[in-house]
Order: sequence, then structure tokens, then C-alpha cells
Amino acid sequence: MNVWDWNFAAEILPALLNGLRVTVIATVLGSVIAFALGLVLAVLGRGPRPVRIVVRGLVEFIRSTPLLVQIYFLYFVLPGFGIVLGALTIGVLALGVHYATYTSEVYRAGIEAVPRGQWEAATALSLPRGRVWTGVVLPQAIPRVLPALGNYVISMFKETPLLIGIGVLDIVGQARQVGGENFRYVEAYTLAGLLFLLLSYPAALAVRRLERRRAVR
Repeated sequence: MNVWDWNFAAEILPALLNGLRVTVIATVLGSVIAFALGLVLAVLGRGPRPVRIVVRGLVEFIRSTPLLVQIYFLYFVLPGFGIVLGALTIGVLALGVHYATYTSEVYRAGIEAVPRGQWEAATALSLPRGRVWTGVVLPQAIPRVLPALGNYVISMFKETPLLIGIGVLDIVGQARQVGGENFRYVEAYTLAGLLFLLLSYPAALAVRRLERRRAVR
């Protein structure tokens, strides 16, 4: 038996590319949720003390529990409350909420890096609180943390295989399925790994370049 069959590899490639499409969709949508919710958590974390305590507790709870457990919880428990969502939707929500707790810390670091004089100047000008955030603080804070946010996108991309647990056929799920149907796993998992590499490695290089550009400024 040949270890590698090029014909079989070509035959299963379309299925793997379809799985890659699902992986990219989950990563992109999960990133949107993570970035938006993370920013909300970071801003709320600078609110009144009771709000800060609740936000901190929520962030620590989510960060201290495995992502796979959170995926299972949303998928199997929510229907008990009458909330029935598709597997991919559940996966996107789980990824987004989980990584929002990490991006919130990144945003917090960026916000704290804004010079105190900027806050004082905004106060002296009697700017509305919303204007202080949107016109003064966030335009300075967000560019500082873009490399860190990019790293979390790459991490999320590499964690999408966890969605196999709820039946989402991402690239690894497709590899497992076509490998099992044909009792050949070498080609399936090798191609899946290469497709991951073709996307994640250039993305990592782009993040490093962005980090260097930020360091030069």
C-alpha cells in the first residue's frame, strides 16, 4: 500500500477547501464578535466599581474555563431554555465570547497607555464622555493594540477544529470524514495541515511586520 496517493489527494481537495471556507467564516465572524464585545468589556471595566467587579468576574470566569466546555454548554444547554441555534452559529458565538475576554485585556492595556494628559485635556474642554472615548481615547488606543489583536485572530483560526465536537465540518472535520470514509488519513490530515499553514503563516508574518512598524514609531 502506497503511503501517499496523489489521485486520492486531488479527489478530496474540494471537500477540504469547503472545510477551509467554514473555518475562515467561523474565524472572521468570531473575530468581529471578539473585537466588538472585547471593546465593550474594556470600556465597562473603567466604569463604576460595581460594574467593574461584575465585568472582572465574568472575564475571569470565561478565561478560566476551557473553550470546548463553553462550546458544549452553549450547544447542549441553550436548547433547554428554548434557544435553538445552528452548530456553526453556536461555534461562532463561543469563539467570539471566549476571545472577547482576551481582547478586552488588550484594549485595556491600550487605553491605559493613553497619556493621562489627554484625559485631563478632554476634561478641561468639558467634552461629553462619549466624545472623549470616540474622539480622544480610542483613536490612540486601538492602533497600539492591533498586533496583539492580530495574534488572537490567528489563535482563533487554529482553535476552530474544536467545533468538530458539535458537528461543524471545518477543515479538520472534513479531513476526518473523508479519511474515515476511505480509510486513508495521511493525505487528508496532511493537506489540512498544509492549508492551515498557507493561511496562518503569512498572517503571522503580517502581524510581526505590524509589530515592527509600531515599535519604530
